[in-house]
Amino acid sequence: QVQLVESGVGLVQAGGSLRLSCAASARTFGNHVMGWFRQAPGKEREFVAAISWSGSNTDYADFVKGRFTISRDKAKNTVYLQMNSLKPEDTAVYYCARRYYSDTSLQPGEYAVWGQGTQVTVSS
Repeated sequence: QVQLVESGVGLVQAGGSLRLSCAASARTFGNHVMGWFRQAPGKEREFVAAISWSGSNTDYADFVKGRFTISRDKAKNTVYLQMNSLKPEDTAVYYCARRYYSDTSLQPGEYAVWGQGTQVTVSS
């Protein structure tokens, strides 16, 4: 079973930037999708962004469009989430996840493997 490890714990001021990384423990061949989700205290886990195996297809939640960018480096088995123009409401634990299908999905239940999460705090 592949493991996902996030990195990039950060405390940043509003308007700042942060890049999260998600490294997979082993190379996986075949189509799969990587996604980023987040969960704030007292709220449900919500979709942030997803990227296809080739990197040609991406999806973003409306509230991050134009601010966040998802990318992947297949040679390094790593997915990134570049977060710019951060807002206090972006404060949450961020999780990366893997879906073993070729199409992206916004539903957490469609992802089979999850990382442990990394805290992002944006101060006002």
